[in-house]
Amino acid sequence: MRLFHRSSKDNDSMENGVQLITVADPQSAIAEQFRTIKTNIRFMGVDHKIDTLAFTSGNVSEGKSTVTDNTAISLAEDGKKVLLIDADLRRPTLHRTFRVSNNFGLTTVLTSDAKELKLDEVVRDSGIDNLSILTAGPTPPNPSELLGSKKMVEFINLVSKYYDKVVIDLAPVLEISETAALASHLDGVILVVRQGVTCKPNIARTVERLKFAKANLLGYVMNDIKASNGGYGYGYGYGYGYGKSKKKKKGKK
Repeated sequence: MRLFHRSSKDNDSMENGVQLITVADPQSAIAEQFRTIKTNIRFMGVDHKIDTLAFTSGNVSEGKSTVTDNTAISLAEDGKKVLLIDADLRRPTLHRTFRVSNNFGLTTVLTSDAKELKLDEVVRDSGIDNLSILTAGPTPPNPSELLGSKKMVEFINLVSKYYDKVVIDLAPVLEISETAALASHLDGVILVVRQGVTCKPNIARTVERLKFAKANLLGYVMNDIKASNGGYGYGYGYGYGYGKSKKKKKGKK
């Protein structure tokens, strides 16, 4: 039996949102794997606090929104006050996932001329304990400029004072040039790759861009891993040696 499998349609998550397996089936093996990802993040934050965290990918349709949303829910399960932000401005999914309007959101904040920001006017209750959400908002003509703006960094710094964890669904690094730059202002970023879809050259290019921007790359999540029993799952790993002269190292949970 298939535990979890993403649709092969590129636009499925944009039209229907992502599957919140941590809510729909919290006792499943897949939900437990998201809790393992959460635990690994916690261990990596022993010497370096990880209060602002982003998930990204190289290209579209690699499962980063599914991983982001379910990991955020897992963090909220621990009683942490979590804000989940959809910063994939070209391909937003958060409003579909939680069935809310996207008439206002992150782009509303970034394009506002107001001197003071009232969080309760843009942040919504997700319906899940300890989890608040900020949708992407109306699609702008200049997503790269907004993500790379000083105002975006200031906003992240602001909300991090009110929440224990700020989890961001970032646009793909190879699709939006400013993604890597924004990631460098966060405590950590995790790369999502999809088995059978993400190619090694793109992984290498993505890692190179993140490292060039001096982002704190924590590790990677490999999703859609097909197990011997026909199920689908997630693995969490460290290390990025994709060249011939380096050894590839990864751990699967």
